[in-house]
Amino acid sequence: MRKTGWAVSSRTESAGVKELHQSDSGPVPQQRHDEEAMPGERTRRVRAVKAGLRTAVVLCLVTTLVHVVLVFLHVAPSNPVSKRYSAQVNGWVFPLFEQNWRLFAPDPDSFNRQILARTAHTDSKGSVQVTPWFDLAALDHSAVDHNVFPSHTSQNLLRRAWTSYVETHGGSDTARSERAVMLQAYLRNIAADRVAAHNDGGTFDFIQLRVVTLPVAAPGTAAGNRPPAPTEDRLLPWWKVTSHGK
Repeated sequence: MRKTGWAVSSRTESAGVKELHQSDSGPVPQQRHDEEAMPGERTRRVRAVKAGLRTAVVLCLVTTLVHVVLVFLHVAPSNPVSKRYSAQVNGWVFPLFEQNWRLFAPDPDSFNRQILARTAHTDSKGSVQVTPWFDLAALDHSAVDHNVFPSHTSQNLLRRAWTSYVETHGGSDTARSERAVMLQAYLRNIAADRVAAHNDGGTFDFIQLRVVTLPVAAPGTAAGNRPPAPTEDRLLPWWKVTSHGK
């Protein structure tokens, strides 16, 4: 009986040892499989990231090359290529990438311009109310005078909008190109926003500009002398604008 009991217990212990070995060795193949699968997944991710980076670099290089070529055609003397692709060049360059040579050959204004604006509004009774003229240029001049660091907006925004308008329209106020339409809207919106900011809540739906061009006085001119006569007094048509005020 003792031998039988010992044999039974030995078999039980050996069976337990086998189960223990099986339980210990069971997860190992799965763990090794996961470890072998992880490097492959990481490799695919790394390859995807590298492919995305290469694509982004190629797109940046192509965009830069196209930008340089179009800007070069814009600033280069007129040639058959720039004439043939003028629409594409102007569509890319204006209004954000406009280039000129004024840094190297400055062309300062030889005239003083008064850019005046007035607004109109039709009330509920059908009568039209027109405001007095408001000097937009004087507002910019007051922001620049005695200012050590005047803003680019006060110095050039309205002035450049007007000169660009004249360049595209000439003596007529009819827009004959897409760029002329864009610059007309640009000038109109600037004037409407400036007037609305100093209108004390007044409502208007139309705006009209008047530009008075005065020659620059000669050096040493006495302050008491009469101001020079205007060389041009241009009255623009009424423009419909988005309703401003309340």
